[in-house]
Amino acid sequence: MTRARVAASGGGRSTVRGRTICIRGFALIPALFLIVVLGALAVVAIRVGSGQQQTVTMALEEARALAAAQAGVEWGAYQALNGSCVASTTLNLTEGALSGFAVVVTCGATSFANGAATSSSYVLTSTATTGTYGQPGYVHRVVSGTYTSAT
Repeated sequence: MTRARVAASGGGRSTVRGRTICIRGFALIPALFLIVVLGALAVVAIRVGSGQQQTVTMALEEARALAAAQAGVEWGAYQALNGSCVASTTLNLTEGALSGFAVVVTCGATSFANGAATSSSYVLTSTATTGTYGQPGYVHRVVSGTYTSAT
């Protein structure tokens, strides 16, 4: 068996079995591969984080819209039970967490006999919206309730 002789010389050249081999850029390929893989992982991590942030933001907006719609039904019930059942009213909320929501409250009244007295039944529908339809920040919630003046 012949032993391979490796003679190192300056300039990144080696002699193996009489052949001169250039080994100067050998580590460049794995280094570039590692940089590309780490860059791809960073992009994936940023996209996942951004998607989760948007999901949380929209869930919060949906909860706020539901609260605004419920507030509209409660406001409409108070108005109806105190003798003012307006067919449609728009409330523009400007205070606190519900700021920026437009709430449309509709009221329909039906009278019915309650023994010797006449009572009323009110069907209220409240629609809360914010943002522009078709845009990412658009939220729309509808809440309905039925109330009666019967005791």
